[in-house]
Amino acid sequence: MKAGKIGLYGLLTMAALTALLPLAWILSGSLQTLPELLSNERFLPADPQWGNYVTAWVDGDLGVYLRNSVLYTGTAVLGILVASSLAGYALARLEFAGKGLFTFVILAVMIIPAPAMFLAQYKLLVSLGLSNSPVGYVLILITSGVPMSTLIMRSFFVSQPRELEEAAAIEGAGPLRIFASVILPLARPGLAAVAVIQGLGAWNEYLMALVIFDDNALMPIQRGLTAFTSAETPQQQILLAATAISVVPVIVFYLMAQRHIVQGIGAGAIK
Repeated sequence: MKAGKIGLYGLLTMAALTALLPLAWILSGSLQTLPELLSNERFLPADPQWGNYVTAWVDGDLGVYLRNSVLYTGTAVLGILVASSLAGYALARLEFAGKGLFTFVILAVMIIPAPAMFLAQYKLLVSLGLSNSPVGYVLILITSGVPMSTLIMRSFFVSQPRELEEAAAIEGAGPLRIFASVILPLARPGLAAVAVIQGLGAWNEYLMALVIFDDNALMPIQRGLTAFTSAETPQQQILLAATAISVVPVIVFYLMAQRHIVQGIGAGAIK
């Protein structure tokens, strides 16, 4: 093996270990007692406290927060995939007045920091009667994720040969049938990449949930974790256990979609 490859693999290994270290610390801390955690004398727990996870789940209502996050994230990702795939296909294949302006607006929206739009978004939700509402929160997640996702999907649709659509049209397929049966299956890596990017963004969203919700029963997991720092649950090992539980759905989703994610990243790099 060449020295260059050995060095590259060494750097990649170091990067992977650096990325995994915080997760390992969370898992270790979640199994320690509070004095053991605060003493910082050892990395591995002397006697694993599995009861920390039970306390986090039962006393912290973690199941409610997880259910909310799964619902919000799943609905938002589905909405983003539908909207961005349709918009991306239109930008890639259709010619219409204002197409360049429409693309410019998408880029402009992406440049604006999300916190800068919070006040306007919140006032809009209040005027629509959707404040402190799951529907309003999901709509914000969808509208925030569509611009970038549209450009990602457009790049995948542009790379597909038009001959496939022409052949399907000759066989009698209509525009929607061509889009659903021919184009979308070819863009599966792009859809997977969008789902992962936007899914992680929606799952980890905190600030908008802090602004919109005042009902604990509606809080997503990231907002709900703050309950573990209150006076009622001040123990840091319980917070770490809750944090460890909160990342499990993300890891499971990544493992299930790993093949498509790698294909999407590779295809995006080529484009």
